[in-house]
This record gives sequence, structure tokens and C-alpha cells, in this order.
Amino acid sequence: METSIIKSQAYGKDRVRVVRVVRQADGWQEIADYSVCCLLSGKEFESSYTKGDNKMVVATDSQKNTIYYLAKTLPADRVMVPEVFASEVASFMVKKYSHVTTCHVKIITKPWERMQFDTKHHPHSFCREGKETRWTEVFVAKTSPPSAAALTVSINSGFYDLEVLKTTNSSFTDFWRDELATLPDMPDRVLSTKVLCQWKYVAESLEALRQAPFDAIFAGAKRNTLDALANDPRAWVHASVQTTLYIMADRILNDFAAVDDVYYALPNIHYFPFDLSKFGLKNLQADAEVYMPIADPSGYITATVSRPPKGRL
Repeated sequence: METSIIKSQAYGKDRVRVVRVVRQADGWQEIADYSVCCLLSGKEFESSYTKGDNKMVVATDSQKNTIYYLAKTLPADRVMVPEVFASEVASFMVKKYSHVTTCHVKIITKPWERMQFDTKHHPHSFCREGKETRWTEVFVAKTSPPSAAALTVSINSGFYDLEVLKTTNSSFTDFWRDELATLPDMPDRVLSTKVLCQWKYVAESLEALRQAPFDAIFAGAKRNTLDALANDPRAWVHASVQTTLYIMADRILNDFAAVDDVYYALPNIHYFPFDLSKFGLKNLQADAEVYMPIADPSGYITATVSRPPKGRL
């Protein structure tokens, strides 16, 4: 007799490494390099947990095979963009298997950069220069009551481990003071962080989703992140990490109507001036030139920035 219930469940295959190469007639080639996680959910899977009954279980090996099958058989434009490929895998799963109600697909990709020689791009040779990791996460579910023809789609994408640093035009002053506050005002400091940025898409249908400018949004989010940090004068007046975060997110929302909200997590990578006064040297405040990196503990600043209700699309 069952004494407990399954509150939620999902199972599938993780770390499915897929590389797709597109070869054009003129010798120009493209490459996509993914690590895919595919998870299935549905009421019919509960008996595999509670009764050891696997009759309805789509083997994780079959899920892996499906990912490679789709990577080969889908048109190239539905494979080479991670958001589109993830939604194609997820929608295939919920349409093919009547007892699957939700499919969750996450793709992590480290883009290959095309080599350049004498300002010319090489047609088929690549290297990895950036350290940031791009990812996307797609949920495709049948409506209630379940119908393979009517699906809901939710997409989040982003990047992480984009490490940045600037040596001036960042400050932290006029913060709350009490008997436990020992940090002095820092009118000018080194700002460094390892950026995690993610955004949520608005998509009315799978067909509309296929047309969304996912690569342009990724490139624009990265560009706005870097440009706001380095060049936006609004971040120099009250140049806390919080202010910089808001400016980054606001710029992405203004640039891309398909993005509904933007989340950032910005941990401080601290560089503190080393006190050299014992050696008769000035190295604090305006005299700071030599810094000591401090790994732990660190500040951690997060926020989700979205459109006002009347501005939502």
C-alpha cells in the first residue's frame, strides 16, 4: 500500500554532447557545440517510482538518440540557434509521446570563435577565446486538458562567467552607518565581477519563437553589459554595482521587445588597496596603485528588472 505521494517528478538524460557542422557549397562552414539536458514529466511516470512499473518510461537512452536524430534531420537554422533547437527537442517529445505532459530542455554552449588572419575570417577554423558560457532553458507543456496541438512555451536564456574589471569610475559611498560599520567611503575603486545575466522571452507560438532574433539578443545583452560598465556616464555619478546592474538591464529591455525581464547576479571580486604606510608609502584612497585581490567573503548583488505593467508586450 502506498503511504506517500509523488509531489513532482522529472527524469531524462543530461550532458548529451552534440556538435553540428553545417557545410556550405563554397567551403564556408558553421559549428554549434552543445551540452543538452532533456527531462520528461507526466502523471503516467509515477508508477515507475511507486510500483517499479517501467511500461510507460521512455528510456533516457531513447531521449539521447532523439537529440542526435533531430540534430541530423532538422533544417540547419533550427539546430544552430540553441533556443530554437531546445524548443524543437521539447516540442517533439510532448507531441510524440501522449503521456508526456511537459518537457524541459536546457542547453549549455561555449561558442567557438572563427579564426581571423589579416582581418579575414577563416572558412572552417575556430578557437575559444571568451570564457563566458551561453545557456538556454525551454519548457514545453501540453495545455490542460492535454492536447498535442496546443502547447505552452517558456524560455529563459543567458550567460555566466563573464569576468570584467574596470580600474576607476566606480564608488561606494553614503551607505548606512552604525556601530558595526567599519568600511570607509570609497569614492573611487576597482570594480570587478563575474557576470551572470539571464532574460525571459515572450513567445506566442513555436512558429513565432523560431523567428525570434536569439543570437542578436545574446550579442546585444553581452554588448550592453560591457558598454554600461565601461562607457555609460549614468553609472559614473552614483557608480555602485546596484546602479550599474539596473542600467545594464534597462538597456537590454529598451533594445529588445522580445525580452520580458532581465536578471543579473553580480558578485564582487574585491581588489583592496594594500596599506603600505608602515613602509612610508601612500597607497590608500587617491594614492592607491597596488591592490590585493580578496576572494572571500565577497558582496553579492542581484535583481530582476522588468517592464512596467502597461509597457508589457
